[in-house]
Amino acid sequence: MRGSAVRWLRAAGPELTGFAVVGLCAYAADLGLFVWLRGPVGLDPLTAKALSFVAGCTVAYAGNALGTYRRAPHGVSRLRQYGIFFAVNVAGALVQLLCLAVSHYGLGLTSRRADTISGAGIGMALATILRFWGTRTLVFRSRSALAPTG
Repeated sequence: MRGSAVRWLRAAGPELTGFAVVGLCAYAADLGLFVWLRGPVGLDPLTAKALSFVAGCTVAYAGNALGTYRRAPHGVSRLRQYGIFFAVNVAGALVQLLCLAVSHYGLGLTSRRADTISGAGIGMALATILRFWGTRTLVFRSRSALAPTG
């Protein structure tokens, strides 16, 4: 089991690295736009976050389509790919919110630290795993993602 996991990590290393770099760029775009929309533009927080989320998803899709998964087979239109990608990212956001809700309201861990750990720590980690899986198997249908492991 351990040997196959190590082989998978070695084989997926460039893909994981590309996905992570694109994700960091998308996060920077999301955060930067959110701060700008809330500050100088003066939008309310939900509108600003909704717009910055869409922008971050667009940056992530473009980076993955043109970078990380540029060699993936194209079985569907780019617009359909983007729609699926957006849905995967919404699912990731819901995972983060669910982790925060369970911790804060279900377990009664209401401190700022607990909220940060559950939402931005555990939630982000689980959402990233979901986004990686969804991006490689549902959006870009990587041949390596569809190949049996073992």
